[in-house]
Amino acid sequence: MTDHGILAPAWAATGAADLVDDDALLRAMLATEVALAEAQAELDMIPAGAAVAIRAAAVPASIDLAALAAGVRETANPVVAFVEQLTAAVRSVDMSAAEYVHRGSTSQDILDTALALLCATTLDRIADDLLACADSLAGHAERHRDTPMAGRTLTQHAVPVTFGLKAATWLHLVLDAVARVRQARAALPVSIGGAAGTLAAYHQYALDMTWASEATGNGSDPVSATLRLPALVAGRLGLAEPILPWHGIRTPLVDVGASLMVTTGALGKLAADVLVLSRTEVGEVTEERVPGQGASSAMPQKHNPVFATLVATAARQLPPIALVLFGSMSVEDERSSGGWHAEWQPLRECLRIGAGAAANAARLAETLQVSPGAMAANLRLTRGAIVTERVNAVLAPVLGKGNAKRLLAEVTAAAEQDGADVAGLLAIALEREGVVCPDVPGLFDPSGYTGVSGPLVDRVLKHFASMEER
Repeated sequence: MTDHGILAPAWAATGAADLVDDDALLRAMLATEVALAEAQAELDMIPAGAAVAIRAAAVPASIDLAALAAGVRETANPVVAFVEQLTAAVRSVDMSAAEYVHRGSTSQDILDTALALLCATTLDRIADDLLACADSLAGHAERHRDTPMAGRTLTQHAVPVTFGLKAATWLHLVLDAVARVRQARAALPVSIGGAAGTLAAYHQYALDMTWASEATGNGSDPVSATLRLPALVAGRLGLAEPILPWHGIRTPLVDVGASLMVTTGALGKLAADVLVLSRTEVGEVTEERVPGQGASSAMPQKHNPVFATLVATAARQLPPIALVLFGSMSVEDERSSGGWHAEWQPLRECLRIGAGAAANAARLAETLQVSPGAMAANLRLTRGAIVTERVNAVLAPVLGKGNAKRLLAEVTAAAEQDGADVAGLLAIALEREGVVCPDVPGLFDPSGYTGVSGPLVDRVLKHFASMEER
């Protein structure tokens, strides 16, 4: 059975699936068992030779994935069948080492740690792609710091902005996502708790270490040895040490889900804007033109926005799936029935979608083509009305705020009806009112009314530079 992602445009062909597929999960489970054994050997809880044998046997070829899947129907999780197969593999390497496999552990210890490893690998990849996206957006912001374009509110022309500020807005969102992804990644804990989160079996084996060397001090202090175990396993796997076993504390995975919702939401804003700006009648940006990319099966002229569409898909898909992780926080007892199990596949899909979105957004930002000419043409569509806020502010001290607004409303309506320029009609109206206003045409230059867009862009670029240094 193979899933290439034909019906999963949010992550297809991005490499995201490989990060969390069954093979990746198996490797993570094997790594967890090896790290556990080696940490126990360091604490003299098991013989050093046993840890060596477990590492030698813990290779993917030793495990039948189909049998693990079948085992899920029998035990409600894949770890029971996994441990049986791993034990058999270790027995073939060293008969005496087999009894030390999975020593003191429970299924949730292994699977939660393996899932944390998949999250870690995927979040690292997402952070890298987000930073690549940010780098491209920073380039757009810098190049177009002062390029005027129509700002739009509620779908309509509002006042001029700059494309640099729009790109800086996207950049700021991406940097927000980077911060949250990094935070969730750094907090991912190892899961070492035992059957009910007391580390009881681990402690019992520490108490029974009649062969332990007194020289290490571990044999004389089994409590200390037991409490050190999670930290030693975490250090080997690149995970954090938990304050408590987290079998019933699901915030680590919820934090992952939340960081991915922020990520796809931030990238979704980028995609939504690109989809609007790349419309035929707008044409202010386009995706790169590559033969075959964005092609239609029926219409030869089409150049559809591909990467923006894929990112927009991810932004819509991920939040409802991630909500399963939030729902699984409210579970009963020290370990739940159903709540824990409900997390696995939604978590995997969230990681796939998040990684796919970051990869596609990086490509979108890198290859986005910007048309200042189209922006300038669109600024002229309302024949000067887009800067009437500025003109109103200039005329208010002379005519009064209410009268100035009324007059501008009249001339903009007349300009829209007659196809005339607002500046010309306003000059006539002011002359009729006996008001002298120098350089009326100059007031209608959109490039002169972009506020402090440039300095705002500079602030975001400075923020990005500081994040790059970290």
